[in-house]
Amino acid sequence: MVKLISILFFIVAVSLSMVSCKKNNLLSKKNLSFSVDTLVFDTVFTTIGSTTKQFKIYNKESKTVQIDEIELVGGESSPFRMNVDGLMGTKMTNIKLEGKDSLFVFVEVTLDINSQSLPLIIEDSIRFRTNGKDQYVKLAVWGQDAYFHYKDLNEGTWPNDKPHVIYGYAAVDSAKTLNIQAGTQVHLHKNAIFYVYKSTLNVQGTIGNEVVFQGDRLEQDYQDISGQYYGIYFQEARPSTIDYAIIKNGTSGVHLFSEDPTNSGYTLTMTNTIIQNQARYGVFIYSGAKVKAENCIISKNGTHALLVLEGGDFNFNHCDLLGYGASPNPAVGISNFFTNYQTATTNVGSINEGVLYNCVVSGSLATEMAIDTIQLAGVTLNFDFKNCLIKSETIQTDSFYQSIIWNNNPLFTDPSIYDFSFLVNSPLNGNGFATSVITDIFGNPRNNPPDIGAIELN
Repeated sequence: MVKLISILFFIVAVSLSMVSCKKNNLLSKKNLSFSVDTLVFDTVFTTIGSTTKQFKIYNKESKTVQIDEIELVGGESSPFRMNVDGLMGTKMTNIKLEGKDSLFVFVEVTLDINSQSLPLIIEDSIRFRTNGKDQYVKLAVWGQDAYFHYKDLNEGTWPNDKPHVIYGYAAVDSAKTLNIQAGTQVHLHKNAIFYVYKSTLNVQGTIGNEVVFQGDRLEQDYQDISGQYYGIYFQEARPSTIDYAIIKNGTSGVHLFSEDPTNSGYTLTMTNTIIQNQARYGVFIYSGAKVKAENCIISKNGTHALLVLEGGDFNFNHCDLLGYGASPNPAVGISNFFTNYQTATTNVGSINEGVLYNCVVSGSLATEMAIDTIQLAGVTLNFDFKNCLIKSETIQTDSFYQSIIWNNNPLFTDPSIYDFSFLVNSPLNGNGFATSVITDIFGNPRNNPPDIGAIELN
């Protein structure tokens, strides 16, 4: 009898094990798919408001999948609320989704927009854990009254009565023109980019009413944090202008790749503009783009104030191209080639116009300018540096260096707080030469002879 009971127990145990194995084999080991990766609430709130949006979860496999956890990451403190197929809460467990089936997730958000402490964009996410893997759907809602741009195309003229906030990207598409009026405040979210593709961008600031590009974190702790967004990217752009702008705390302030082949002039003309505290480059000219800059201060960037790579043209007059950041790289880097080490290829371009007039190239390093070029048949290198102050361990003797002040301290008032005015005994005072630039970045008249740099001592 005992033997029979043991045999029955063994049979039951094996049967249960087989059922368990069969049950496990019936469940898919794959993960989920979603109708969106980011659920954006693009309604602008002006009072206490609430709105609902939805997305779908898909099981694209033939077997049932078990969703071990669905969690609103912000929990009870989140302004968002979720409903998964009729179930409400901040966390659900062990939800089965049949093969080739889907579930709706409804998300609601409520904000008191009258609270001015709200950030421009409020985010959370929903975490889905399936078969040991976490997947996320981001949630984003506009937190203040502004114009919001989420992966949109733009043309015409932006109004300037409210800030513009870019989430993902704002683009100016081929053959279009966008004008940004004086006083416009442009805030870019993390990793966001302002993209100008085969088109024209005109930034039209004025003295004291500049157009400001910065991140969307308004807290005091973020006032001097670089890398909060990417920057302004021109790809094969038509002639564009930036006048009286402040571009700060991004990754690459102005990045230019090539230009429209029908354009015989400059890709970008930039005047009276401050670019500071970028995580990498202030101005990046790549593969044939052409930039003219006057009365600009580009300083304290992570890699270079000005980088020219694989050729391109530049004409900078009365500009401050400065280091003073934590970078071990010089403020100015100029090269007419680029080597792709993955493909073992080197592309070489021309620099038909390489002009620095009345410019300051200085910083905290011993050398703040590096030039590395390759001369090939059919490749043009045409440099013209005149009446500049340049910091360099090696005093260069090439003929294109004319009336250069080597290694003198410009005696700036306080570079640590971006104050690049200077004392009367500075070597910048009165050592420039007169050009068509008759005022400085602050609108003050230039003396004759003028001072070197963007600021005139009056």
